[in-house]
Amino acid sequence: MELLAGRSGWPSILLGRAATLAPDAGIEAAEAAGAWSAWKNAVASIAPDALIASVERSGLRGRGGAGFPAGRKWRAVANADRGQRYLVANGFGADPGAHAERLLLERDPHGVLEGLALAAYAVGATEATIVVRAGSGSAAARLRAALAAAEEKGYLGSAVLGTSIRLSVTVRELAGSFVTGEETVLLRALEDRRAQPDQRPPYPATKGLWGRPTLVQNVQTLAAVPWIVTHGAEAFAATGTPDAPGTILLSLSGALGRPGIVEAPMGTTLRDLLDLAGGATGTLKALLVGGPTGGFLPAASLDLPLGYGTLTEAGALVGSGSILAVGSETSIVELATLLTRYLSDESCGKSIPCRIGLRRLAELGDGLCTGLCRPTDEALIRSLSADVRDAALCGLEAGAPNPLLSGMRYFADEFAAASAGGSAPAAAARPGVSA
Repeated sequence: MELLAGRSGWPSILLGRAATLAPDAGIEAAEAAGAWSAWKNAVASIAPDALIASVERSGLRGRGGAGFPAGRKWRAVANADRGQRYLVANGFGADPGAHAERLLLERDPHGVLEGLALAAYAVGATEATIVVRAGSGSAAARLRAALAAAEEKGYLGSAVLGTSIRLSVTVRELAGSFVTGEETVLLRALEDRRAQPDQRPPYPATKGLWGRPTLVQNVQTLAAVPWIVTHGAEAFAATGTPDAPGTILLSLSGALGRPGIVEAPMGTTLRDLLDLAGGATGTLKALLVGGPTGGFLPAASLDLPLGYGTLTEAGALVGSGSILAVGSETSIVELATLLTRYLSDESCGKSIPCRIGLRRLAELGDGLCTGLCRPTDEALIRSLSADVRDAALCGLEAGAPNPLLSGMRYFADEFAAASAGGSAPAAAARPGVSA
């Protein structure tokens, strides 16, 4: 997807070098643009505990979807049992409609590697794995090239910058379904076990890869760390919003004039984001915010700011950072059902409410789409959705009811017409594909 320009004055924390460097630029060009300077500074003069404290003060939250404070996670790993610790950088990019992680790895692999090195140093990890989705093409190739160059420079390896610090980094390409992006599923896949979520606690911070303390962090989160080290925690905390500082990469697609990826501060309104993508092509009906497990918001919600609390309260999610514009010709009933069926197909099936409940929710949605439904089906969808959420082992299961529930919340007339056997316009979009 095209990289869209942000507003004048917006900080560029994650892709600051992308505008000036060629995608395949070598390490010397990246160094000239500032790469690896934060790492050299940290190795020379910043203690691991001080680095964790800086990330805590910055307010950086994980960009993998849940928004958990990064500093708290780092502290938990650092305080875990002594011995081997691991770091896993999640660049799997499970959402088929979100391309931010792939673009970041393609355009600035050194930024991700430097952030990974800083995080590993802070928590005491000596082995790290960067996970990318199989078939990611140039993203994996450029990452491996950057890794080899960093090792040759002595930034990574057995004696980092001539010190006793050692950090071995590998790139692992994994095939898998949507659920593989969840952290405990990802760890199981790395161990070549069946990709299913684990009951938590214990959390990976204390018992993760191979049973050892493991820091699992999205590549976007890691890419923000060099900026924090260079410019200071306070400067990072001053961007975005008080409860969600910094910037995030967002995939804007659907019925838009210029779909693409933009780096925007947290707190940016949905209206401003759509304007950056050329605005809606035709009459905007809804936005699907947060990917397949996100929620539908009506066009009247365009002034809603991007934030974890605000979106959750409205029935959507920050999630994968994908925003799909839905045109007036699309049936929300059919699109919500399509998303539910997709999530049912992508479920690992470990939890019975997920394995059977999601399939049943998709069947109820199919009934609404075809007119083969009962007046009580909407109430049954709500009841069954609550059961699925209450039993959730992972984010897929917890968020899977969102499309149908948010659709019924904001497009009640459309669902009521479907329940009564009325017709609705045929859906013209698949999950993550332009309408």
